[in-house]
Amino acid sequence: MANVLLVGIATLDIIYSLDHYPQEDAEVRAQGLRMSRGGNAANTAVVLSQLGHQCTFLGIMADAPETAIIEQDFNNHGVDYSHCPHLSGRPPTSSIYITKAGRTIVHYRDLPEMAAQHFTSMDLNAFDWIHFEGHNVAELGKMLAHVRQLRPELPVSLELEKPREGIESLLGYPDFLICSQGYTRNYGQDNPEDFLIRMQKAAPGKTVVVAWGAAGAYGKTTDGQSCHSPAFPPPRVVVDTLGAGDTFNAGLIGALANGVGLAKTLEAACKIAGVKCGLEGFDLKWPKKQKRPPFPGAALYGGDGGT
Repeated sequence: MANVLLVGIATLDIIYSLDHYPQEDAEVRAQGLRMSRGGNAANTAVVLSQLGHQCTFLGIMADAPETAIIEQDFNNHGVDYSHCPHLSGRPPTSSIYITKAGRTIVHYRDLPEMAAQHFTSMDLNAFDWIHFEGHNVAELGKMLAHVRQLRPELPVSLELEKPREGIESLLGYPDFLICSQGYTRNYGQDNPEDFLIRMQKAAPGKTVVVAWGAAGAYGKTTDGQSCHSPAFPPPRVVVDTLGAGDTFNAGLIGALANGVGLAKTLEAACKIAGVKCGLEGFDLKWPKKQKRPPFPGAALYGGDGGT
């Protein structure tokens, strides 16, 4: 079991299920509505916790009644959020409209992003891994520099979901760069191998991974070895892809923290992302006839956790 600190944003998600996306000025009735905790790092923390790891989330929380939904979900999954600063305002909110054809997300943010001082006041000695969302570049740079100064040996991963001005100046700090397919579009890349080569030129000596949708995931080790895993769709039907990328990230971090090699790690991450796509939300379920994995996520890693 690893003790993982995840730094990012926790959101309140309001999710509508629609049979079609409404046109302008239309009035439609939703087939379903649910409210849940969201946010990339927060989702990853909840999944990692279910894989047996000890997780601490750090991010700004709103001093508002709606925050109870976020906190209750963290409580249900054993995620520690006691270090989160609370500010007046509403929690970051995402209105999500899901149809069979895709989804549309509208974000609202009333709170500032977390300042570096909230992170640098943390005692990092208890943690085995730190994961950052790629937000708020100026403050993120201070946090990354703090980790490298205080605990240079500590594994650090950085999620690059969207292009942010100046983010590439920080690529030398993390050990692991986790990229989305959407991030690659900023560089006009339509080939994962070309993108990985570009990233390792920009950040030599780093492990780089990119999720590539239905094609699975690709990665390069620090010595330039290429790895690939196919996608693993859910055994029956796709139920909910919301947060599949965050679940993939949890699979990566969980496997890497257990010392699994990159090839097996990609496979593990793709498998658990497939499990999530067959479920609504983030409460992962193992088959009834299958024993609980003997170590964090072992069954999803292929059983032995080897390389």
